[in-house]
Order: sequence, then C-alpha cells, then structure tokens
Amino acid sequence: MTYHAVVVAIAVALYLMFVWWYGGKGKPLSAEEKAYFIAEFQKRVQGTGEEGLVDEAQQLMASDDGKDFVMHNCVRYRSKALYPPGHHYSDDPREADKRYGKAIIPHLLRRACMPVFIARRSGRFIDCPGVPDWHYVAMVRYRSQRDFFNFALAISDTGIDVHKWAAIEQTVVFPVKPIVSFITVRILAGGLLALATAVLITLT
Repeated sequence: MTYHAVVVAIAVALYLMFVWWYGGKGKPLSAEEKAYFIAEFQKRVQGTGEEGLVDEAQQLMASDDGKDFVMHNCVRYRSKALYPPGHHYSDDPREADKRYGKAIIPHLLRRACMPVFIARRSGRFIDCPGVPDWHYVAMVRYRSQRDFFNFALAISDTGIDVHKWAAIEQTVVFPVKPIVSFITVRILAGGLLALATAVLITLT
C-alpha cells in the first residue's frame, strides 16, 4: 500500500471513529432506565424545594426517541452570586457561571455532547409582559436523553452544579430539534479531515 493510500485509510478510519463517538441515533430510554433516572433525581432533590424537577424530567422522557437534540437555555444572572455556607468564592455571578462552564466541559465531551451556540443579549426588540431580561442564551447538543441524564447526575455527584445555581437567578430550559441548521458537526469534522489529508498528500 502506498503512503498516500495509508494516509487516506487513516483519515477514513478516524472519521468513522468520530461518527461512532458522536452518535445521535441510538435507542430510546427503556422503562428500566427511566425508573432508574427518576429514582436518582428523587433522591437528589428531596428536601431541596426542587422536587418539581422530577416531574419535568418525566415530561422530557416522554418525548424521547433515542436521537440527539439541542437543549436551549435562557439565563438571567443574580445580582450577586449566592453560594451555600461553606463555599468561599467571589459574589460575581458571571465568575460563578464561568467556573461551572469550565468544569462541565470534560463531562460533556465524554458523552459526545457540546455547546453549539452561546450569545449575550445585545438589545431589545419585541417583549412580552412578565418575561425576564435574559442575560444570555446557550444551546447545547446532547447525543441522547440517556447522555443528558447521565451528565446531569454526574455533575450533581461532583458538586459542579453549585456554581450554576449560585450564578443563576432564573432560567428556562427546553429541548429543540433543528428544522434548518448550518451547524453540521459531522460535515465539519469530515471536511477538516479531508483538508488535512489533502495537505499531507500535497506535501509528500
């Protein structure tokens, strides 16, 4: 096999490995998995005043098709970060949110999940009465609801989420499925590998 053929074969193998890792077309949650996740969430929210999260998790599971999705987040910061007793950090909510964002990246990538869009609010246009002044929006791609719930349990177990709740006064979170999107990670990854392959072949 020639050098060029080896380079192409390696590039193809790397892309297939990426596609396998990135996934997005798995099986829906089984009844046993749903029961496990609900039981785990019930243990974690007991006595916290956040028991409503269990019902919201059940509603989300009802729409599970096993495929990837994007979670849309609207976020409003607190005026000052509010940490529980025993945590010694600054009271800047943006700094608290940055701590959370940095800490969750390994947990996201481990499950082939990643932020695809984050943007600050830059003005006003059409407002509805009672809607908060969101500070930013974020869209995060999850490989499946299975990965989303495992991620949520993992950050709860590590205590990472303390930074999130210290920073956020109010948030709205809901899943979306793209109808039209030019953010195509599989095509981007394939294009970059093809470009790298072409450069290597050209230089040799």
